[in-house]
Amino acid sequence: MPISTAPYTRRYAHTSSRGSEGTVTCNFCKRKLPRWKAFVKYRGFRINDPTLMRQIPRYNIHTFSQKIYICPSCARSRGVVQPGKSVRKKHLNF
Repeated sequence: MPISTAPYTRRYAHTSSRGSEGTVTCNFCKRKLPRWKAFVKYRGFRINDPTLMRQIPRYNIHTFSQKIYICPSCARSRGVVQPGKSVRKKHLNF
């Protein structure tokens, strides 16, 4: 019984194009890391008050959103993501 068939295609799932991967900078600690490893978060503001929305014309409202990249260590310390299952089990079992 063969383990794998001979004609197979290797796949690199991080990028769809050839060449080196792009690097991004963490917005908190300024560390450089590959784009696939970074966590993406959108930061901005929104006006949620309906009376204020009716008073201000629509073309005067600029709700800018900024795309920020966060490295895994900053994401864990700032509460963007939870630690992995194995780490959570280790800390929960005393």
